[in-house]
Amino acid sequence: MPTIKELQDEIIEDFAALDDWMDRYALLIDLGGELAPLPETDKTPTNLIEGCQSRVWITASYDGERVHYRGESDALIVKGIVSLLLRVLDNQRPEDIINSELYFIKEIGLSEHLSPTRSNGLVAMLRQMRLFAATFAAQG
Repeated sequence: MPTIKELQDEIIEDFAALDDWMDRYALLIDLGGELAPLPETDKTPTNLIEGCQSRVWITASYDGERVHYRGESDALIVKGIVSLLLRVLDNQRPEDIINSELYFIKEIGLSEHLSPTRSNGLVAMLRQMRLFAATFAAQG
């Protein structure tokens, strides 16, 4: 089971091969396209992330040891961002999710290449994913 750090390093390596930001956006769109669709029953107001310009849904479940996330967006680039967050945080322990520093966002240049509304959405998604993890950690 790869750690959060190892998964982030893999993403940084994937993006390092691409110098041009159009290529990086294309990779994001491709990653989003690989995301399994979220069932319509999960696209509820409860799972909708507040603060995102496009619509983003994230769900979480807990097996007693690890958190399992699923997510989707109706915007291509944002769907790619969701897929990166899921790749790093899915199937990790709640404590690791809460305590992780997600440095890959800055390292791949995502933070400076997103519009302010997309950046706010990214922060909102991450906040919600950590909130889920904190809730599960409190359950023991």
